[in-house]
Amino acid sequence: MSTAAARHRFFSLRRVAALAGATMTELIRLKVFYFILIFSVLLIASPLLFSEIIFHDQFQMLRDVGLGAMSIFTSLLAILATAGLLPKDTEDRTLYTILAKPVSRFEYLCGKLCGVVLLLLSAVVLMGAVFAGVLVLRERIVEHATLRAAASTHATPESVLAQVRDLRAAAFTPGLFSAAWVILAKACLLAAMTLLVSTFATSTIFTIIVAVVVYFIGHFEATARDYWLSGHPDASLLVRFFLGAVVLVFPDLQLFNVVDETVAGAALPAGILWQTLGFGALYSAIYLLAAQWIFSVKEL
Repeated sequence: MSTAAARHRFFSLRRVAALAGATMTELIRLKVFYFILIFSVLLIASPLLFSEIIFHDQFQMLRDVGLGAMSIFTSLLAILATAGLLPKDTEDRTLYTILAKPVSRFEYLCGKLCGVVLLLLSAVVLMGAVFAGVLVLRERIVEHATLRAAASTHATPESVLAQVRDLRAAAFTPGLFSAAWVILAKACLLAAMTLLVSTFATSTIFTIIVAVVVYFIGHFEATARDYWLSGHPDASLLVRFFLGAVVLVFPDLQLFNVVDETVAGAALPAGILWQTLGFGALYSAIYLLAAQWIFSVKEL
């Protein structure tokens, strides 16, 4: 057995890292990445235009818009960035060049998925930095307004300090950092699911359509399941089996809506955070393994 063939038998993190870096560089050059990033940044900064609101409501609105924009646009970016990877490499014949080298199909898929994850991580960091900057700016604006109002009413220093502490506590809630990790985990799950679809899809458009449909199914799955079972307590075993199969195939994306608690200012319990991240990692791994199984038997 040749040295190259021997190396090919073993999973190599170096090869995966090289593919991930090349994939991220390729995705960053796409115009859709900058379009989504700029649009999300503008949406995150938009609440600054509203000033005639009680500061508690201002910060709650900022968190709602900011985290909502991060969630929607990272999910959209995950689907769009992943959907075209395999079709583009196949069309450009880059796929055949890569697999002709000592690179296994599983390493190829892992490298592509890791490249998308790096892109999503960069997007979350950039949007998170803008989000934090918007919160800081709004906090400074409201703080100065509070101090001017206190000076004109001759408020006591103790009451002024209490107002400032209340203001800062309303601006930066403890769950913001945890919410960013949940948003990233959801986007990674969608990227792995889109990669799975692309292994058997016939076109990029078909992959995007299927991924978007799964996205909406995942968000309404829990509601539809609970409604059906609550309205039909005597549901047959076949119906329950079908619902169980749907639950196993389609992820319940409502589990990632724990960011709603963060919008309200509540801290995200560590147990729920790790459970949500573990759920995202589990489904991402399942989708990656399923993609590997389909890709390994696919004729190229």
